Amino acid sequence: MSTARSVSLVLCDAAGELLGTLPAFTVEDPWWQEVESVVTTARERFTAEVFILRLLDVTSDADNGGHATYLAELVTKPMRELPLKPAGDAGEDEPLRQPWARPGGVSTTIAWADGALAQIGRTRVGPVVQIKTWNLSSVLQLPTADGDVWCKSVPPFLTHEGSIIALVGEDDPAVVPPLLASDREHRTVLLGDVAGADDWNAPEGRLVAMVQTLVRLQARLVDRIDDLFAAGLPDWRSRALTRLVETLVARADVRVQLTGPERAALDALTESLPGRFAELDTCGIPDTVVHGDFHPGNWRSDGESLVLLDWGDVGVGHPMLDISSFLAYVPEEAQPRVREAWIDAWRRERPGSDPAAADTVLAPIEALRRAVIYQRFLDRIEPSERRYHEADVRNWLRAAIEQAAIPGE
Repeated sequence: MSTARSVSLVLCDAAGELLGTLPAFTVEDPWWQEVESVVTTARERFTAEVFILRLLDVTSDADNGGHATYLAELVTKPMRELPLKPAGDAGEDEPLRQPWARPGGVSTTIAWADGALAQIGRTRVGPVVQIKTWNLSSVLQLPTADGDVWCKSVPPFLTHEGSIIALVGEDDPAVVPPLLASDREHRTVLLGDVAGADDWNAPEGRLVAMVQTLVRLQARLVDRIDDLFAAGLPDWRSRALTRLVETLVARADVRVQLTGPERAALDALTESLPGRFAELDTCGIPDTVVHGDFHPGNWRSDGESLVLLDWGDVGVGHPMLDISSFLAYVPEEAQPRVREAWIDAWRRERPGSDPAAADTVLAPIEALRRAVIYQRFLDRIEPSERRYHEADVRNWLRAAIEQAAIPGE
């Protein structure tokens, strides 16, 4: 994996008028959507204060690194004249463009956040730090006298983050970040800072604790399905998910990405879904909340507390749909023990259930769900942003076919 990327910034003003292009520079962070290092380097090298609006183009043979060109809004007059070259073309307006990807959009979000902070008696005491921007979110960090606050905006198809954090927080406030404010109309939340660090390299004991915490939470929300739907969560239960898969695999633009044998195998897998879900029902684990992006990096820990972040991908369905994404980030030697801990946790919550069988049945279904989700992203984001996800639908459909072909699956 590349550990760096070169960057070009096409500058515009708050009205969207193109000003020119800054000379290219390099940042050590390879991920296109992570922009804090880009903003910092532009400030240090050119005295240019900018907000990154959106990705214009990428030259890379991977899903990171290479050379990325962004549209950036110049937000204050630089201390010296900028060495600008002609800007070229930043593309036409797009109806699917997110508010934060438009000139003035980030400033509008900051104004809302400052107002929301004032209402709860907190005041920003320093400049906003732009952390991330892409088709799925804008993340800003706002310093206050009482600690950092995180401002997250999402697109219309991920509007439920504030409502699900509030709902989960009613049951167990320690497991979610503090919700300070939420504006569903503008799809933006303010979250209090959480101590510690993202727990990508958690030791095995803490990985098990993450699993057990999720299972306890899911088990407690089994009887609140109506509340979950009222919070805006999508339906991934058997009938709904089957319909979503059937619609996806019938699309000509999806089928053309697969070979003839792959299409035949995918059709057979799709036809088998009613039987697979009937078998899943016999395992005795009911539908509840599914986190949807459950992995160690979405947990934050200071060594003692554990807080689960990023609730934008949640839905309602079989709770063990979360297991495969988690195990993919667990060291190979620990995966059997973590999987067994997950199974044991559900056996304690639902005596007489068969979570091991459920895990086996779900393997290809979870891959199909991932393909559905990524196609949902692609259908709702502007063309220049599709580079982030363009291979994901094909890859997850192939993964589903492979899982279905494994003996016992």
